[in-house]
Amino acid sequence: MTVLGIRIIGDPVLRTKAEPVTEFGPELEKLVADMDETMENVEGAGLAAPQVGVSLRVFTYQIDGRRGHVVNPVLENSDDFQADQVEGCLSIPGLGYPVRRRRWSRVTGVDMHGNPVVLEGEGMLARCFQHETDHLDGVLYIDHLSGDERKSALRAIRNASYNTVARDTTAKRSASVGSGFGAGAFGQPQA
Repeated sequence: MTVLGIRIIGDPVLRTKAEPVTEFGPELEKLVADMDETMENVEGAGLAAPQVGVSLRVFTYQIDGRRGHVVNPVLENSDDFQADQVEGCLSIPGLGYPVRRRRWSRVTGVDMHGNPVVLEGEGMLARCFQHETDHLDGVLYIDHLSGDERKSALRAIRNASYNTVARDTTAKRSASVGSGFGAGAFGQPQA
């Protein structure tokens, strides 16, 4: 297994709708294992494949003792909302803003072997499912912000000091990253 490099805001893969997984086998199993190890390494609550440069519909999660992955997830949400909570993102290091999310979510999909998966959750688990599924659609949590909070987030990202935060975060992460840091596309050898 390999700890992978995490793409930072500005990378086009984060704004591209991910493709459905159509091939199951050793490459997908390795991707899921590497994503899980990467999520653990950076103490993330979840990680979507585009965040590691792979434009496929896969995410991993670890919330309140529940841990796993979903391939080709389909998300259903309740009509009502939970209380706003500050959300952050591994691809937007150093920032966090309150985000409005649905109270309950159900994710259906398959695991890395093609077996059916159905997960339900409220609170942080529902928030994680919504956040990671957003990544698969090219949406970042800052896209859910409005008014002064949106202006503040965009200003912080444009700010020259944010570039330093992103660079420092990448350098810190690279100290523990395996051979996958800066890796090429899924299924292709590194240069």
